[in-house]
Amino acid sequence: MADPMKKTPVREQDPEVRAKNFDEVCFGYDREEAMDEATRCLNCKNPKCVQGCPVSIDIPKFIQELKAGEIGEAYDTISESSALPAVCGRVCPQETQCEGQCIRGIKGEPVSIGKMERFVADWARENGIRPKAAEKKNGHKVAVIGAGPAGLTCAGDLARAGYDVTIFEALHKAGGVLSYGIPEFRLPKSRVVDKEIENVKSLGVKIETDVIIGKSVTVDELMDEEGFEAVFIGSGAGLPMFMHIPGENANGVFSANEFLTRNNLMKAYLDDYDTPIHRGRKVAVVGGGNVAMDAARTALRLGADVHIVYRRSEAELPARAEEVHHAKEEGIIFNLLCNPIEILVNEDGWVRGMRCIRMELGEPDASGRRRPVPIEGSEFEIDVDTVIMALGTSPNPLISSTTEGLETNRRKCIVANEETGQTTREGVFAGGDAVTGAATVILAMGAGKAAAKGIQEYIESKQ
Repeated sequence: MADPMKKTPVREQDPEVRAKNFDEVCFGYDREEAMDEATRCLNCKNPKCVQGCPVSIDIPKFIQELKAGEIGEAYDTISESSALPAVCGRVCPQETQCEGQCIRGIKGEPVSIGKMERFVADWARENGIRPKAAEKKNGHKVAVIGAGPAGLTCAGDLARAGYDVTIFEALHKAGGVLSYGIPEFRLPKSRVVDKEIENVKSLGVKIETDVIIGKSVTVDELMDEEGFEAVFIGSGAGLPMFMHIPGENANGVFSANEFLTRNNLMKAYLDDYDTPIHRGRKVAVVGGGNVAMDAARTALRLGADVHIVYRRSEAELPARAEEVHHAKEEGIIFNLLCNPIEILVNEDGWVRGMRCIRMELGEPDASGRRRPVPIEGSEFEIDVDTVIMALGTSPNPLISSTTEGLETNRRKCIVANEETGQTTREGVFAGGDAVTGAATVILAMGAGKAAAKGIQEYIESKQ
């Protein structure tokens, strides 16, 4: 039996072994471990864990079903709210969401909700169980732009409600950041992501790839000529940000977006793929979020010595605690409270090092975090031959600039109602990173879910 105060331990690859391969780090629970962990749930009358879940999964219900060995029923409960449970069980920041609200966590460790969700979703996949589709269509057509977490969630919810949904994806493969951004060792593609997308398609959702909205077809044309009654924009935020410091245009400087896309979507880490990629010997990754950890841990697996360079302290690292822990275990060096001021370049135009300055934390900024302030005279150099910038991303303006009446803010994000997803253009809804800027998978899913409800209310109001 599980210790009621402590999580059931989860098995993982040894750090020295996994640092040299792209196999999934965490093995997850088996049936006995998952059911054992389920006994720790207090089945609260006022379940705060549900309030902490952006897609409002009935967490106590699925845990009690798992506890009773009714795993198929547990999957049905989860899939009523989540289109991507095997993904969420792996990459959601549970520690700040459902598990962060868990009452069990007040005096002990919170219930391991994410690991149980992962087990249930994996069990359903391995046993050929899929989410339940609508019994009949309602005759209404909706277009979804982007096959990432927001788009897949919105499409799945609408399809379950009987809508005829088509997703238009710019890349040759669906999944968005799940396919091009998050590495294989955190989120397996063929075994998990592709199967989750197949589940969404099994609800009746059609996915058209290689369609660039704003070039191949516009939002206006989808609505005026192709008969879609509403459009959801879940196109993400794919434009990388840079520091604009000297040397940033040198050979050997990459955005994390390009580096991860070449590895994940284009399989550069596999010997039988011809995707070109620069494999540095000594790599600096600038940034402290999940994308920075993903880039650093990928570079490590490609054979590099890797430094994380972040201008705040460890307490302010925005990455998940689990990802920081895994990165440290694998041998990644953290250069905290320092900031790059110049990338040093050799005569051939390639990176030969990076000049940084040490920082100290001053007064809080607009985000509430203490603002980093440079310490005069504290400059130093890091010996690197490759620099990966993981500083965040912004939305591509192509869709907003080709859609009549669609308002954006100063960050080029689409302006949309937080509760319904409605934009300034009637019948056009938006959510996820296209609205908020770069955020988490589960927050994008929550936005897609809210927009699906908003679209249903909008179409029903027109009848």
